[in-house]
Amino acid sequence: MANLIFEKSDSLLSFESYQNADGFSALKKALKMKPEEIIKEITDSKLVGRGGAAFPVGRKMSFVANEDSDEKYIICNADEGEPGTFKDRELLKRNPMKIIESVIIAAYAIGATKGYLYVRGEYTNIKKIIQQGLEDTRKNGYLGDNILDSGFNFDIEYRSGIGAYICGEETALIESIEGRTGDPRHKPPFTAEVGLFGKPTLVHNVETLANLLPIFNLGSDLYKSYGTPNSTGSKLFSVSGNVVNKGVYEVAFGTSLKDLIYQHCGGVPNNLQIKFVQIGGSSGIVLPGFLLDIDLSYETFQKLGAGLGSGAIFVADQSVCVLDFLYSTARFFRHESCGKCTPCREGNRHISILLDNFRKGKGKPGDIETLIRTCTVMQEASFCGLGQSAPRPILSILKYFKSELMSHLKGKCLTGVCPMEEGGNHLEY
Repeated sequence: MANLIFEKSDSLLSFESYQNADGFSALKKALKMKPEEIIKEITDSKLVGRGGAAFPVGRKMSFVANEDSDEKYIICNADEGEPGTFKDRELLKRNPMKIIESVIIAAYAIGATKGYLYVRGEYTNIKKIIQQGLEDTRKNGYLGDNILDSGFNFDIEYRSGIGAYICGEETALIESIEGRTGDPRHKPPFTAEVGLFGKPTLVHNVETLANLLPIFNLGSDLYKSYGTPNSTGSKLFSVSGNVVNKGVYEVAFGTSLKDLIYQHCGGVPNNLQIKFVQIGGSSGIVLPGFLLDIDLSYETFQKLGAGLGSGAIFVADQSVCVLDFLYSTARFFRHESCGKCTPCREGNRHISILLDNFRKGKGKPGDIETLIRTCTVMQEASFCGLGQSAPRPILSILKYFKSELMSHLKGKCLTGVCPMEEGGNHLEY
């Protein structure tokens, strides 16, 4: 299939090269439409958010558009702190003008007066590229007052993230922009009503906004012809781990996980067997190697009680110890928990201790039940998505690989990477 998001022209860093490649055609079309017509076109495309929640984009935009306020904001979330996720980085690095154009279209549709590009602080190598793109866009009349003589006034400000995983959550991100610690807010009120500086705010991640251009350039009907009836268009997947060709891949929804790994990524090095695959980042579900014939679509993963998340896929061959994998993940969440709520703060700490005891051969049979009970409490009582989703990989590992975890009770790591075995080295994110 032809790509919808990544195109042949996606190595265009300058304003001139982007404009010469028919850039801003979608914006020019959108500015001739009424805001409600733009939202209807997006709604008709059945586009859903690509950040993890998969909420209908048109509906989310209409919430903000219908708010009566003298000021409205739009935030492009490029914080991308999920381990193994690097798709938004590639979009911004290859063609920042495309994202800028997408933000302007969304801003016009909801009546936003100002936008923010909130980019992960570690992405220092693309900061100058994006800032130059904003300056050139402003200089040529596509940002600022009276954009393209449309009467629409709008500008975008660049903001660097503070290096916290929690700032990928929209309310924590807003707190960060406002100059406070990036802690999540209570909901309701939702950001569509009370967001940045107390005003209605639309927050979308980079990939979500990038999908606006093919919708307007191709039309919602053609856009919907890609993918499945309930998961339209294409999806970017950041693939890492034990695969021959690591990187970002764009495939239509409905493509099988097996085809993505073996046809697009070249399979596993040395023809080793896949032990498990984690989908959706560090908080994603873990599937064993015999379940690769599964469609990559929102409806399929909803049946599994999971989601596609950010689109990160980690492939592990038979040399990876599932306990060591879980311990590395647990340490990450323990470090990144903001500590605001007890279930997440203490739950992640307790999980790390339990898993470390298993790795060192000090675990007890009852620890498995304690682990399950802790995960359940976290899922039901944590304040935000971090604590609610952090237990997901643990519970899925217990479903498919419980016997391997139990082997550590007998002082034996089947793959020989845990400290109880000489020369073992654990995974690091």
